[in-house]
This record gives sequence, structure tokens and C-alpha cells, in this order.
Amino acid sequence: MAPRANWKGFLKVGEVTCPVGLYTAASTSDRIAFHTLNRDTGHRVRREFVDAETGKPVERDDQIKGYEVAQGEYVTLEPEEVAAAVPQSDKTLSIEAFIGCSDVDDVYFDKPYYLAPTDRSAEEAYSLIREGMRKKKVAALASTVLFRRVRTLLIRPHGSGLIATTLNFDYEVRSAEEAFSDIHDFSIKGEMLDLARHIIDTKRGEFDPKAFDDRYESALAELVKAKMEGRKIAPPKKAPASKVVDLMEALRLSAGASGKPGEGKKAPRAKPAPRKKAAEPRRKAS
Repeated sequence: MAPRANWKGFLKVGEVTCPVGLYTAASTSDRIAFHTLNRDTGHRVRREFVDAETGKPVERDDQIKGYEVAQGEYVTLEPEEVAAAVPQSDKTLSIEAFIGCSDVDDVYFDKPYYLAPTDRSAEEAYSLIREGMRKKKVAALASTVLFRRVRTLLIRPHGSGLIATTLNFDYEVRSAEEAFSDIHDFSIKGEMLDLARHIIDTKRGEFDPKAFDDRYESALAELVKAKMEGRKIAPPKKAPASKVVDLMEALRLSAGASGKPGEGKKAPRAKPAPRKKAAEPRRKAS
């Protein structure tokens, strides 16, 4: 059975148009999900909105949106007022510019979708756009109304199709300078750097998503299976506490004692460079 499209519309570049759909590329729907039950009866419980002051339930028709402007003071919005703010959509994913494939910092990446033609007659135009981008080694920036918001998407060739990734807005991406402002600059050189390079070289590999195990999901699956079979559940073993070791000693242990770069040399301990002035915190737009 063909997957259901999350969105259907038209991919447009210049005067070339073809009907396409966006299909979920990554989903958490296969994770183990739990319901909340009443311990005494075993029945499912449901959430209910109640008035914070009176404690009485509030029916759906009596619920409205509110934006807090001061402590306990709100600007209220009716459902039709919120709906009026949703931009009009012409269901067109318009390519606005072609850029280098690595021009967008992946911190802006939000959610990936497979972008595929929804009509057999559209495959030629779709393939033309895909192959043109592949030959020129470019990605495309496009925008459309997606789930009530005008979203920018990065479109790239992906196998025999295209992958479209929604991008975070600039105001959603936090400043890297703020996150790294307290990190000191260290001058790393000599044996210490040689050992680090050696460890990196010996640990080189390839990305294989099948090799990564979701340990929490596996543990939950085993827990549910044990409960169904009436087996006793053994308490998890505590991980041994990590030992605090000297950085140089840790590098030597990681690289191995014999035949490794810099063996026998005594490298000076890295000294921190003068600390940089912390970046000014970014003010939130009023």
C-alpha cells in the first residue's frame, strides 16, 4: 500500500510545474507507546481541562486562546480570529533559488520529507528538475504554506527522488556564541595532538544507521515481553562510576602503549590562552 502524503501540491521552477506530495521520511510512530490507566480499575484515564481558579471542567466550546501580556493578564483570541491569521495557500512549492548543497548550516534543519511525483504524467518534469540539480551539484530553496505556516524547505536530490527538509526560522535557532562563550581557548600541540590524531585515524568508519541501537526502546520491549510471559524482571545493573584520569594518560591508554606516535616523549600540559570576552546575550524581540 502506497504511503499517504502529508501534503499535496505542485513543485514549480520557472514555468516548469509538476504535481508532487510530501511523505514522512522520519517518524517516531513505531516506538512503544503507553496509555495511562487507573491502577485500581485498569481503565484508561482521559485528560480534562479545568479552570485553574475554580477547578471546574471547561467544555471545548468555552475554550479560547490567550496570550499573556502581564502576570495573569491576557489578550484573548477567538478561534475564527486565529484562523484568519493563517496565510492563504495556492498549494505551490515554488523554488526561489538554487544554492550549494552545503550552504545551509544543519542547525537550521527541522524535519525531512520525501518529495515525490503524485502523477505518472509528472515524472518527466520531476526527473528533469532532479537531474538538473544533480548535474549542477546544487540544492533548491523553496517555500509554501505547510501546516498553517509559510515554511522554507531545502530540496536536494536523494537517490531516484528528492528530499525536502523544512528549515527552522532564524528566531528559532539560538546563538552559538552564547552556548560557547565560556569555553577557554587551549593551545593543543606536540604528543597530545599526535595521539588524538592517531585515535581518530584508528576509529575511522562509515555511517550505518542499522548499527545504532535504541537501548531504551529495546529495554521497554523486553520489559513488556517479560510482563506478558510472567517472568521476573531483574533490576538493571548499575554502571561503574567513571574514574577521573589525567587527559594525557587517557590519550595514551586510548592509543595503546606500544608503537604509537609520540611514545617516550613528555608533552607539556596544554595551557589555556587568554580568555575571550563573553558575547553579549541576544535580546528577545519585543
